[in-house]
Amino acid sequence: MRRIALWPRSLAGQMALLVAIALFVAQAINFGLLLHERQRFRFEQVTAPAITRMTDAIERAHTRPDLAFDRGRVRFEPHNPITPAMQRLPDVEQAIRDTLTDAGQAAPPVQAALHMIDVHKTRIDHIRPRHTARIIRRFGAELLIVAEVPGRGWLVQHAPWPRGGDSSIIWRLIGQTLILYVIMLIPVLWIGRRISRPLRSLAVAARDFAPGEGDTPLEERGPGDVRDVIAAFNALRLRVNAMLDEKDRMLGAIGHDLRTPLAALRVRIESVDDDNDRQRMAETIAEMNRTLDDILSLARLGRPSEPPTDVDLAALVDAVVEDFRDLGDNVAFLESGRLTMRLRPSLMRRAVRNLIENAIKYGGGAEVRIDRDDAEVRIVVADRGPGIPEDRLADVFDPFTRLETSRNRETGGAGLGLALARAIVRDAGGDIRLVNRAGRGLDAVIALPMRG
Repeated sequence: MRRIALWPRSLAGQMALLVAIALFVAQAINFGLLLHERQRFRFEQVTAPAITRMTDAIERAHTRPDLAFDRGRVRFEPHNPITPAMQRLPDVEQAIRDTLTDAGQAAPPVQAALHMIDVHKTRIDHIRPRHTARIIRRFGAELLIVAEVPGRGWLVQHAPWPRGGDSSIIWRLIGQTLILYVIMLIPVLWIGRRISRPLRSLAVAARDFAPGEGDTPLEERGPGDVRDVIAAFNALRLRVNAMLDEKDRMLGAIGHDLRTPLAALRVRIESVDDDNDRQRMAETIAEMNRTLDDILSLARLGRPSEPPTDVDLAALVDAVVEDFRDLGDNVAFLESGRLTMRLRPSLMRRAVRNLIENAIKYGGGAEVRIDRDDAEVRIVVADRGPGIPEDRLADVFDPFTRLETSRNRETGGAGLGLALARAIVRDAGGDIRLVNRAGRGLDAVIALPMRG
């Protein structure tokens, strides 16, 4: 599932976002309740009295046609003051009709609307009672309720209306929400960072954990749950190191128990009279020793006893090539400048040797060179052999895998050379690539990252 881009990745950011959402929801509910309460209050204090006053005036206008209505808030006017631009209030109109119907009166045409007044430009004293005009001037808006009385004109009521009440509540709530965000989110971010700091340390320790290196436990700090996780990691690291120590002891015992009878066999074959049989037996024992060394090296690679040191990589590769030349093998090295890298020299020498052995075995010889750029250093072992099918390039790195299936030791081996070489290179932070060249031949490339 694709991660939402706006969702923060850090613990502090997620806590702050959740608190912000919770505050927003709480403020939205609070706004709804306040708005409902204000509408109810306004109906009770403004709308309901206006409706009562208007229905009473309509009843009196019908029962006493001679009543002048020249005083108070309800007056006769010759024209309907409500214009299409005004905001109509259908609920007020319906409430007046219902009240008249309940009182047994016929409901005349009734309209209700809000009239926003610019008190600086509009004179309101000449058409309203003085006290009503003063209230309307203070509020800046009025509620108009009109009812048509046939033969007499329009019965009009002017009532003060709180202008901008809802918007003022909105702005107050926005201000309160921003203040709450500042008050709440800053401490939440601070607490989140304090909680996540030991978690980040734990993540770094877990990512950099190397068996046998650094027995100092990680400091247990932070909330109780975080301390429990750190304590569990420290205990797990101790158990892993203890298991690996036990594995090393077991491998040492296995190697000793196997080498002893192999050495005894090597001594006993000296009594074999046939030179060919004796030579074959000796080669078989030597092959068994090499296979045993590869198996033990591969199993122990996670806990090498050799520390990393600064090594001249060109000199190291040249020394390996010279060893093969001394044996009469067709191996060439293209000279390169001095290149110092921090490696485990014995292990890296073994990885290069394994690649050259494969090149000699399958390609009849090898040409070794060192390439470099800003990102990596590459040790390239090139041969002129048949190459490897593209769909099998990854398979040859699996332990005990051989593309040559005859089981002939002269043409194959145990199938551990490339697996061991890749494990050594990956332990150094690099990797091995196999690339078929156009035409004929294979490049085995050890790629090591450049470190500043």
